[in-house]
Amino acid sequence: MSLYKLLMPQMGEGVIEATIISWLKNEGDNIAEDETILEVATDKVDTEIQSPVNGVVKKLNFSKDEIVPVGEVLALIETEGDEGTEDNNTLPEDYELAYDTVHTVPVEQQAEVPKDNPSNKAFTPLVRNIAKKNNIELEELNAIRGTGANGKITKRDILKYIEERKSGSVSNRHVEATKKYSFKSAGDEIIEMDRMRKLIAQHMVDSKRIAPHVTSIVETDMTDLVNWRNRIKAGFQAKHNQKITFTPIFVEAVVKALKDFPLVNSSVDGDKIIVKKNINIGIATALPSGNLIVPVIKNADLLNLEGLTKTTNDLINRARENKLKPDEIQGGTFTITNLGAMGNIIGTPIINQPQVAILAIGLIEKKPAVLETEYGDVIAIRNKMYLSLSYDHRIVDGFLGGSFLKRVSDYLENFDTNQNI
Repeated sequence: MSLYKLLMPQMGEGVIEATIISWLKNEGDNIAEDETILEVATDKVDTEIQSPVNGVVKKLNFSKDEIVPVGEVLALIETEGDEGTEDNNTLPEDYELAYDTVHTVPVEQQAEVPKDNPSNKAFTPLVRNIAKKNNIELEELNAIRGTGANGKITKRDILKYIEERKSGSVSNRHVEATKKYSFKSAGDEIIEMDRMRKLIAQHMVDSKRIAPHVTSIVETDMTDLVNWRNRIKAGFQAKHNQKITFTPIFVEAVVKALKDFPLVNSSVDGDKIIVKKNINIGIATALPSGNLIVPVIKNADLLNLEGLTKTTNDLINRARENKLKPDEIQGGTFTITNLGAMGNIIGTPIINQPQVAILAIGLIEKKPAVLETEYGDVIAIRNKMYLSLSYDHRIVDGFLGGSFLKRVSDYLENFDTNQNI
């Protein structure tokens, strides 16, 4: 017999650790090759990890909710082989992970949120254990002010609170602060948020707290572009066996505008601005569950419209089937969300941190409009659409945000309708 060391795999660029969600096998259980042994969560994706070998689970080195660095030995699996040997293995190059539900929240916030927790705060296992040992109920725990990243309650915070409580110096603010969470009335239906929704909620709250949001809006005349798409879409589908939507056209216009205004393609690190070299466009996509995911078109500036169309269709289709890989939902530098798909004409989206701007696309609808002609002003029916840009006012001022948005609109209105793809 020999022992196979199952390692925490690398699950994407920049991913250095993952949280164990659950073990599907216990010590002593038989396991077959490619059978799932555990589920883990990174900062981007919930992932099933399969065993690359047949054998018996000899030892589980970590417990549920523990955060494990990439490369650490998750479990030992006893396999057929030389007696007393231990494989110093890494995962095979062809070992693939099965990807499940996806979200977009920092890993340090992924500790389990207890049931019936209306504040939706996430606590690390260590904090929860300390609270339990000191008889600190959930409402009281929710009211503790965290000094960690994104307001997270640290070990130091809860130990300090315990000392204050013992000395009698804790004020009634902790009790009063929890009263605002008493929403329930007789007959109300209580729906427990799924894990992904809890994390999305936290991510949105963090974004509003971190970045002062400003939104600018323009109206764009899409008539020529609509007519062009209507003219070529049947031929495109016959040639490429897929539809051409407006989404890749929006992406192309955004890419051009980001080249003109590179500061919009940036992020903030303390008091430093990081202007991104790559242009990676995230496409907000609704899942069948009602949750949201943002697949990313990497190096979108290197693709022509045909390439953008095929890449966009592929990412969106696999997103809806929960088949995206971790690398495909991280590294975005700018995000587009299509409100028009839900019949909405306008919206003020929340920035997808750590980016500094997000563009919302409204519904394209026919409207009467005044046109200037050589014979004077006339009223005509045009296809109009609102574009709204939310941006981080720490970095993007009104002039820059408004100029960028107008440039996107200009690229759409001046689209080359003579091209064929």
